[in-house]
Formats: sequence, structure tokens, C-alpha cells
Amino acid sequence: MSDQSDSAATVMAPEQEKATILVVDDTPENIDVLRGILRSEYKVKVAINGEQALKLCFSDSPPDLILLDIMMPGMDGYEVCRRLKESPRSEGIPVIFVTAMNETRDEVQGFEVGAVDYINKPITPAIVHARVRTHLKLRSAYRFIRDTFGRYLSEEIVDSLIDSPHGLKLGGEKRDVTVLMSDLRGFTSIGERLPAETVVDMINIYLGEMTEVIQKHMGTIDEFIGDAILAIFGAPIEREDDALRAVRCAVEMQQTMERVNGRYVELGYPALQMGIGINSGAAIVGNIGSKKRSKYAVVGRVVNTASRIESYTVGGQILISEETRDACAVEVRIDDELKVTPKGISEEMTIFDIGGVYGDEPLLLPEKVDEPLVEPAYPLDVQVCRLEGKFAREPFGGKILRLSHSVFEMQLEKESTPLTSLKVILPDGISELYVKTMPSRSDDPYRVHVRVSYMPEEAEAFVSRLLTEVGQ
Repeated sequence: MSDQSDSAATVMAPEQEKATILVVDDTPENIDVLRGILRSEYKVKVAINGEQALKLCFSDSPPDLILLDIMMPGMDGYEVCRRLKESPRSEGIPVIFVTAMNETRDEVQGFEVGAVDYINKPITPAIVHARVRTHLKLRSAYRFIRDTFGRYLSEEIVDSLIDSPHGLKLGGEKRDVTVLMSDLRGFTSIGERLPAETVVDMINIYLGEMTEVIQKHMGTIDEFIGDAILAIFGAPIEREDDALRAVRCAVEMQQTMERVNGRYVELGYPALQMGIGINSGAAIVGNIGSKKRSKYAVVGRVVNTASRIESYTVGGQILISEETRDACAVEVRIDDELKVTPKGISEEMTIFDIGGVYGDEPLLLPEKVDEPLVEPAYPLDVQVCRLEGKFAREPFGGKILRLSHSVFEMQLEKESTPLTSLKVILPDGISELYVKTMPSRSDDPYRVHVRVSYMPEEAEAFVSRLLTEVGQ
């Protein structure tokens, strides 16, 4: 009873929901037989030679499955199948040979060129139906796996899991990779003030755009951590230009923020800026976890160092390690050079502020131009908190001596080392903004220049009014 109901439902299904079968045969009688067997359940297209078959398969409406004769004038079925499997547009279409060539070597050759099944002539209708249904179901299941897991993993990792018999085996290998980490400046503060659905929408817009850029440059997205992205270049597939592609990817990600903010403005959301850190070195990559839950991941000091480098960035900035710079095959534009000693690393290291990549296809960010600092009528008393991760320490006093829209000169009650993140509470006691101390320009450790990393709307309005008052 169930089989009859299923069959009736199939017959009555709307035409556009039926799968399309392409019958390729040079004999009209064979075409008529196959069309008669299939047309009650499927849409049937016909090609009488290999050239017609390829044209239909490379069109905008390719078939879901192909029944292919072998012995045809001109291009035989083996060659048709071989060409189909060589093209990314048609390699996923299942091919079943339907032929009178029934020697074992003929079947072996058919499978070697990429066919999924083999039906001998004269054909039996029940066998044709069974084979077609089976391979359509298998293709549907394969698509489901790719579409579902492709939302959470990169295409390369999905391919590795599907194609390799050891794809799900726990374990890893050591190899050289380049790690890219990005983070939105001030997003935690935004998340505390906006409705949850707005925050999620903002993250989805941002991650959607950045995913396209990372995959374009053949990076593997290892993880989304809130508004942060961890991407790997060099795993699961290692290429000679991994470091260069990571840097080019970072530049294009910064350029793409203009489009992201354009969408935010249209929706009435605040604009945001992003910082990116990149590091290259040896890491362990592979399936990590347990038999019940595991993930493809990268582990090692190279990841921790990339995270530390990213923490030094301000909005719109790309910082890379010396290892990444040296691994790039073409010249990169270096806007600044900084000496830092990241937490957990005993030796001082050099990081570079990147403005773009030269070479045959240059990819450059606008040149950085500092605005002149102006002096208000009197120093502005502010409260300052050091930030450690997402947490603010006890506040202490400070004064803004001179300022522009993006840089302040400040006198602090406590010493702050270069590249320290600070929260500044403005004189109104409500407005706050986030800054990062710059390399010292003074012998006085309490007198610092800071660059704004995130300025909410109310703080921006306060600073703009102040600059207007002093004629800036």
C-alpha cells in the first residue's frame, strides 16, 4: 500500500519537482524504450550523440542523471563520460552506461572513466527503475551532506571527510601554516546596548561577507568565535603561496568592511571596524576531540601568537609577524614596524603594519594620514580603565591634552606601555570610547598618544562638538 501511495505521489508531483534524466543513444528504438519506461516519474531529455550530450550537460539546466550508450558514431560513451568528469560543472552528475557491450573489461573501463553503474541490453524495466532511483537517492544524500556540513566547514574539509576513508579518524600532522585572526572593535559594547536580534543580524552580515572573501583566497575557516574569525591557510591543502594569500585575503577583508558598513547604515545599525592579525609557523592540524564529538582544528604556538598579534590592532589595521612577511613571495607595503613582547612569549618580536600587497596584482589600502592634533581650551578630565581581554580593570584618572577625531594626546596617572588597550570615560561621565596606546613619542611614561579603536555614537558626538568649538 505504501509503495502504491509513493508511486502515485511521484506521478502527480509538479513537473518542476521531477528529476531530469538525459538519455544518450544513437538508436531511435532504444530512446523510445527508455523514454517509455521513465516518463511517468521523470522528465526525459534526449541526445543522439556525444556532442549533444555535452552541450546539454554544460547548459544552465543540466540533467540529474545520464543513461549513456557506449557505441555511438563520432565520440563514444567512454569519451563522453571522461569529459563530463573532467569539468567542475558536470562532474557530479551520475552516469549509468546502458549498452550491449557486456564483457567484464567493458564494465571495468566504464567504472574507470567515472560511471556509477552499468546496465546491459536488452534492458529490463524494473532494473532501469531500481538503478535510477538508487543513484538519484545517493546523489540527493551527497548534496544534503555537502550543503549541511558546508555551512559549518570549508569545502576542502568537507571534501576531505567525504573522499578520504580516514577523513573522520582522530589525529593530526605537523605542517607549516599561516593563521589569520580577525575581530570587530567594540562589538562587545554594541552587544550590550542593542536588541539580540540586531546583534545576530549584524554578526551574520559580517561573517557572510568575510566567508566569501576567505574562501575566494582558498582559506579554511576553522572557527567563528562570536564576532571573531580564525582561518587557516595551508590546511587541509598546503600551497606554496599560503602566507601571501593570507595577507591578500586580509587586505580584501578590510576593503569589504566598506560594503558591510554600507549595509549596516541602510538598516540603521552602527558602523564597525575590524582588526586582523596574521602569523606563520609550524602547527598540528587534523581531527581533534573524541569519538562522539570532534572538529578539524589547528593547534600550536602559531595560533596563540596570531591571537596576540591581533590584540594589538586598532580598527582597519592588519598586523603580521616577521615570519609571515618573510614567507610572502612578493613585496608588501609596510606602513609601520613595532617591537612587542606578547604575553606568554619571552622574547621581543617585530610585527608589521601592512597597507597592501604589490606584485602583478597589487591590492592596496588607502594611505594612512594622521590628522593634526588641536588643543582644547583646557585639559579634559577623564577616567581611564586598562582592558584585559574583555574585562576592564579599576579606573584611574587622566587628561586629554590634545586631540583629533582618531588620536589623543593624554596625561595618565598610571604608566601604560605601548599597545595597551584602554577604555576612556569622557567628562560627561556617560560617554565612553576605546583606545590603544601608541609607541612612545615622549620620555615621560605617563604622557602618551592613543589611537581610537572604537567610538560609539554618543562619544563621537561629544568629540565632534569639542573639535567644532576649537575650530577643527
